[in-house]
Amino acid sequence: MSDPNDLAAFLADAWKHMEHGVADGTSPARFPTFGTVAPNGTPEIRTVALRFADPDRAVVEVHTDIATPKITALKHNPVAALHIWLPEAQLQIRLTGRVEVRTGPQVEAEWAKVPVASRVSYGTMPIPGTPIAQVYGYEKPADRDRFAVLTCNLTEIDLVHLDTRHRRAVYTRDDDWAGTWVAP
Repeated sequence: MSDPNDLAAFLADAWKHMEHGVADGTSPARFPTFGTVAPNGTPEIRTVALRFADPDRAVVEVHTDIATPKITALKHNPVAALHIWLPEAQLQIRLTGRVEVRTGPQVEAEWAKVPVASRVSYGTMPIPGTPIAQVYGYEKPADRDRFAVLTCNLTEIDLVHLDTRHRRAVYTRDDDWAGTWVAP
């Protein structure tokens, strides 16, 4: 076990969990909750799949359908928060950042990696959130033109370890991720 006072090790451990979440579909870090604010000010959250995590650039990425309400929210206010709860590690990871929505030719490499069976997540008709007359009154064709990558350029990482003695640290891009301990 690393020194519990080591801020850098605490942050590195969180990144390892996120990177493992990308690589291993069974890790709880694979499916964070993604929050945005709708144009009317209402908070909206949903579960997404973490597709990329890069500690060197402080970036995480998820994929989405450009017709979803989260895209509308991000066009209005390009910020998001992600929440990851890791029960076995007793670790809560909260991420905040500015989101870049990438589409079209700039996401060809990412689209090529999406399994054929998963491509139906991008193209639901009618568009997600539209009222339908019957429970299965929709189609799920794969539509490459509806695929987007949300690149979250992190501005803050808030970590809480819930062990016998709780510990919490906040890291920001502004302080070059040095971090500071805060009361849990």
